[in-house]
Amino acid sequence: MRSPISIPALARYCGGVWLVGIALCAAEVTRERIPTPAGELVLYPIQHATLALQGGDRVVYVDPVGGAARFEGVPKPTLVLVTDIHGDHFHLETLQAVAGEAVPLLAPSAVVEKLPTALRSRATTLDAGQRREVGGVLVEAIAAYNTTPERLRYHAKGRGVGFVIALAGQRIYVSGDTEDVPEMRALENITVALVSMNLPYTMTVEQAADAVRAFRPKRVYPYHCRGSDLEKFKALVGADAGVEVRLLDWYRP
Repeated sequence: MRSPISIPALARYCGGVWLVGIALCAAEVTRERIPTPAGELVLYPIQHATLALQGGDRVVYVDPVGGAARFEGVPKPTLVLVTDIHGDHFHLETLQAVAGEAVPLLAPSAVVEKLPTALRSRATTLDAGQRREVGGVLVEAIAAYNTTPERLRYHAKGRGVGFVIALAGQRIYVSGDTEDVPEMRALENITVALVSMNLPYTMTVEQAADAVRAFRPKRVYPYHCRGSDLEKFKALVGADAGVEVRLLDWYRP
């Protein structure tokens, strides 16, 4: 978790520069450390649907939005993934800032079509059901869409995706914008899951909890969850499914 700012932070040596006044070093960033047999997996909850994952020297950014400053203190990406075209997942200026001129991108065709030529030249299309290995990271696209009639207008089937990312010897599922679709419920051998839940755009905590109990990741993090009752989600997942529910702050200033 983020380290609190103490009085000594009024004058702290950081990266070769003395900081005067209350400031954060680059290392002062929220991170969730997950031990695995293959080494530590680190989750950085950046904001809402934006996150980073690190396993060894491989760093994956998912849905980078909000400007490059949000990623200060997070290792530079070796791969960037984008799940959908909506502004809380796809923001061209942020994408250009964090991906620079060399970092490869994976995204569904609806996103790739919106990229300028320079970014499109190093983007690989990954639609639901497809998988690619890029830079030593195997990524599989999982269908993400709405099923409830009054929500169908938000996320049509065939446009956005979630991802299963193989990193640090683990399978990490990032749901993207979706309800509890069969493709999610059929997932297997997921170590870490990040599952969206917010109305009216994705799903209720009841839907999310029921899906989690179906595919049983070892650990689940609610994300993309503004306004949701996360304690209720945790209670609904329960202790009998063998799933550890972890709650992080995705909406800090």
